[in-house]
Amino acid sequence: MSASASEQPLIPQPSASIGLLRDAVAQIAPAALPAFARELIQATDQARRGPDLLPLRRFTAQWAVYVHIQRYPGTAARFRELEDLAVAADTVEETRSAVAELGRILDAAHAAVAREAP
Repeated sequence: MSASASEQPLIPQPSASIGLLRDAVAQIAPAALPAFARELIQATDQARRGPDLLPLRRFTAQWAVYVHIQRYPGTAARFRELEDLAVAADTVEETRSAVAELGRILDAAHAAVAREAP
């Protein structure tokens, strides 16, 4: 994680259940609740039409990573800054650098969520 060692999470990482993730999003990133609800409906519809629950597993994994990043205000702010930079960069090198750092933050969050999974 690119957060400083002294940065403490706002909340504990919830398990990857839809209800607990929704509660976490409501607490630390309430503006993301409409996207959470919209994506949950899409994942549920896809799972209902398909042979398995993979869309719901993908949904919970994605939102667990989102919550993990948002729990750390400094990391969350840096992530948003890098997203903006990747879109508005003046050079290809700046874009690549921003995307690479975004990738490192995401990789670290995926690894942390995987370690915390039961």
